[in-house]
Amino acid sequence: MKKDKVNIKGELTKAELQLMQYLWRREKAFVNDLVTDYPDPKPAYNTVSTIVRILEKKGFVSHKSYGKTHEYFPLVVQEEYLNGYMNNVLNTFFSNSVSNMVSFFTKKESVSKDELEELKRILNDLDKN
Repeated sequence: MKKDKVNIKGELTKAELQLMQYLWRREKAFVNDLVTDYPDPKPAYNTVSTIVRILEKKGFVSHKSYGKTHEYFPLVVQEEYLNGYMNNVLNTFFSNSVSNMVSFFTKKESVSKDELEELKRILNDLDKN
């Protein structure tokens, strides 16, 4: 099913993003299903229901009604959200410069030699195209 492009307003909170990750994985779910995805101690049903309704108001989620029950589904594709989020990070912290961002991460001790080689391979592949 093709999803329409949604105008994303604002970023998700940590709690909203966690719920969206469960919903993206499931593709559609009832609140009870989402509660089971959380690690212990699981949040209350009402807490998850509130987060879903907030996401619906923000335009990230919609629902199909079955009587008094709602089955929720994402309106925003995960990759679409990630692209917008990363563009915001790039603009806010790295003056819209990919090289500044890559330089920042490659100077970290946590980047292995294998990861650096992978970055070089990616850049070489981009250069060939």
